[in-house]
Amino acid sequence: MPTTTDVFDKARTHERVLQLRAAREIDAVPYFRRLESATAPIVEMEGQPRIMLGSNNYLGLTSDPRVIEGAHAAIRRYGTGVTGSRLLNGTLDLHLELERELAEWFEVEDAIVFTTGHQANLGAIGTILGPGDTVVVDSGDHASILDGVLLSRAKMRVFRHNRLDLLEKRLQQAEGDGGGILVVVDGVFSMEGDVAPLPQIADLAERYGARLMVDEAHGLGVLGARGAGTAELFGVEDRVDLRMATFSKSLASAGGVIAGPADVIDFLRIQSRPFLFTASAVPAAVGSALAAVRICRSEEGRALFARVLENAAYLNQGLRSLGLHTVEPTALPDGSVVATPVVPVLVADDWKAALLWKALYEAGVYVNVALHPAVPPGGALLRTSVMATHDRATLDTAIEKFAQVKQAFEAEHGPLPGAAA
Repeated sequence: MPTTTDVFDKARTHERVLQLRAAREIDAVPYFRRLESATAPIVEMEGQPRIMLGSNNYLGLTSDPRVIEGAHAAIRRYGTGVTGSRLLNGTLDLHLELERELAEWFEVEDAIVFTTGHQANLGAIGTILGPGDTVVVDSGDHASILDGVLLSRAKMRVFRHNRLDLLEKRLQQAEGDGGGILVVVDGVFSMEGDVAPLPQIADLAERYGARLMVDEAHGLGVLGARGAGTAELFGVEDRVDLRMATFSKSLASAGGVIAGPADVIDFLRIQSRPFLFTASAVPAAVGSALAAVRICRSEEGRALFARVLENAAYLNQGLRSLGLHTVEPTALPDGSVVATPVVPVLVADDWKAALLWKALYEAGVYVNVALHPAVPPGGALLRTSVMATHDRATLDTAIEKFAQVKQAFEAEHGPLPGAAA
């Protein structure tokens, strides 16, 4: 008997589809907007100049002539693509140079480059873990981490964001699961913008015999004296077993890397399905990433790291001064604090977030909108982010636009969540 259920029904009746239709009717869809210039502090979007506060181009290297030349040189030598996986005909000398330099930057034995950052998490977690193992994850972890867990079929135990007491409880439960235990956390959380308390997480992982993996997608090229990320910032690099990073943020390209012990990296080279069965990154992506890594590892890189953190602190404080609810800067063991380039503004209500985004967009400021499941239910936010190349005048203009839009918005729609205590 033929089935009475059409698998396409959900595409017509899903709640998100209905919301999309409603948002389109009032031109309040914050997604898929057309970018018509290079990603810079001020961009052209849909025919108008707008201040870009929605890019992960943290160091501003996407327009750096050396990074562009790295892409051009790779195209001239290798063409536009290699049309094969890394296992077969898709490994270039550029891949090997990039893996070597990344391993040196992370100060680990080896590194493996994937075509995308999503695949790096998918390929590492989905390969290292198996059905008999347990993975313990923060509720704020990136979706690619959760996708890797699904691929592995390991048991997943989730603890509430940055709650160390709940992390320990999950580790206690994991002890009774049998199998190995892997703790996976973001170093810098991509929506919240806060930093994982890695020293305490490492303590707990060691206490319960678990391995620790840190996703440094938003930390690499930003945190630490070398820019090697959160683990370096906290001085726990030797206590983190695996580190992941992407090239689509500070490294101004596209791709991902897993860095760690040579035997584990070799295992991924011969066993990771997302690595083995995906075409290698186009030469331009590898060439530009390699050029960006070399800038980051130079003295110039240290100046860029400092500049983006200064801009992050400035924007964070500026938005807080307007009474907006932004993330608290993270306290460090030496008594200092750090605000990451991800500066979220809590709105709470989904529709208010979309309407506030629209008002800012029309005022000439582009930001990102994060809704559930990217954030918890009732946690809708505007995700702003800064680059090292933003100057103070541009940031001041953006803060002024926020002030004007906030005043008009609250007069019509009611108050936004206030600044955190």
